[in-house]
Amino acid sequence: MIELKSAGEISAMREAGRVVAGVHAAVRAQAAVGVSLRELDQVARTVIHEGGAGSSFLGYHPSFGATPYPGVICTSVNGVMLHGLPTPYRLRDGDLLSVDCAVHVDGWHADGTVSFVVGAARAEDLDLIRVADATLAAGIAAAVPGARMGDVGHAMSAVGRGAGYGMQNDFGGHGIGREMHESPFVPNEGRKGRGLWLRPGLVIAIEPSLIAGGGDDYHMASDGWSVCTGDGSRSAHVEHTVAITQDGPVILTVP
Repeated sequence: MIELKSAGEISAMREAGRVVAGVHAAVRAQAAVGVSLRELDQVARTVIHEGGAGSSFLGYHPSFGATPYPGVICTSVNGVMLHGLPTPYRLRDGDLLSVDCAVHVDGWHADGTVSFVVGAARAEDLDLIRVADATLAAGIAAAVPGARMGDVGHAMSAVGRGAGYGMQNDFGGHGIGREMHESPFVPNEGRKGRGLWLRPGLVIAIEPSLIAGGGDDYHMASDGWSVCTGDGSRSAHVEHTVAITQDGPVILTVP
């Protein structure tokens, strides 16, 4: 079932979105060469606690996960595309890091992801992140009342694939609200003019991930959580929680 949210409920989700944005800012500020992913997870735990929120990730156990999720953020490095575990791995100069975080405040969830380079950045990594951000922006711009879900995926794939990057459509976006994952599925690629009609009150997480090598293949790592690019190339994952309103899309996961 798809639940449309009231203006008051969207405002409540906005509070969770501010905490997500705060986690991203704090983790990015602390992410440096030699810092471990586990230490970054602790930074995120502190921000979540001080923000009066709870983690949507900690203990989450979907059907594809080998175990309940052990952290409050996903920390995906280089060829890890999604769901990277916050391990003792210490960041190296030039690592491309994606940080995914979801929290709940007063029963309402918000979810967002940022990608950035630690230390000295390669030009090709900065291009990948720039196009990933542009891909997300195109999807958000297409999420207007009267459009269809396929329009969102079509807009994103036109940017991401148009730049020569690979995309996968199995792990896409999702509805969000009282639960972290709700209906509907939000595709990273779609057919224009097809799919669910977008109505005011629908709140969705839009989250494209691009593969630098241009292919679409991926595989699950032996840890049972990390989704890795099939060709070993780097990936960038970005995400915002977005409310569809009469006045257009409103991003909830910003300060």
